[in-house]
Amino acid sequence: MIAVILDIVGSRALDDRASAQQALDDAIARIESDGPLSASPLRPTVGDEQQGIYPTLDAALAALTLLRLALPEELDCRFGVGIGPVEEIASAAGEIPEGPGWWAARAAIERVHALQRRAAPGARTWVVAHEAQPEPDHLLARQANIGLLTRDQLITDMSARTRRLTYGRCLGTTQRELAAAEGITQPAVSQALASSGAGAVIQAFSLLTA
Repeated sequence: MIAVILDIVGSRALDDRASAQQALDDAIARIESDGPLSASPLRPTVGDEQQGIYPTLDAALAALTLLRLALPEELDCRFGVGIGPVEEIASAAGEIPEGPGWWAARAAIERVHALQRRAAPGARTWVVAHEAQPEPDHLLARQANIGLLTRDQLITDMSARTRRLTYGRCLGTTQRELAAAEGITQPAVSQALASSGAGAVIQAFSLLTA
């Protein structure tokens, strides 16, 4: 199982934190309906943080691609993805998420936060395999991070409209249908996708969901 921790970028600076949370909840509900299903959907834990579990790394990365594209322009999130066993411990307050997968996800979100501040401002997602995991899992994490750095930079640089168009193309909506929904021409859709590098994001999503 793959553990995912999400936090909101710059949550303390948001003018309306409650509205931002509602927008995030709506985007998560949308991707749960449209895309790869989680084993346990992203849900708020404390502060600006959410946690969820996915059955495979491909499913997690595909869902997070859609979530990045679905978020409104004024809301941005970081994602730490952990490879390792996860469990729940019973308590008087309910089940408590625990295990190496969560520790790895915590390390991952701290890593992407550091990258965002310095080397890669467009980075939003990172994968870490827990140290006890076999070497193939660590190799898988490294390979995933190579692609994620590029994917995240492309999405970070997209306009709100281009993100909507890319989301639609990921799900198989035609350019003609997208043009009608946006009130623009089909060539304008094609140009927006081509100039933003959206094709790479769409193809990567296709590979993750094949």
